Amino acid sequence: MWKMKTNKSVAKRFKVTKTWKLMHSKTCRSHLLVKKWRATKKNKHWQEIDKVEVRKIKYMIPYKLR
Repeated sequence: MWKMKTNKSVAKRFKVTKTWKLMHSKTCRSHLLVKKWRATKKNKHWQEIDKVEVRKIKYMIPYKLR
């Protein structure tokens, strides 16, 4: 039986929580943080994915979800 390949770019962008929810990080959190407001930086944490996209992403990262 063949193994499915994990899409590495998707595996790096998304994480799975204990309750099997898929989360992704918001943009603009990597650099130039000195000139951004504290509230803006605080709101740029992990966000849950819409249920429409979850099926596609789960197919791309099969072994991360076990």
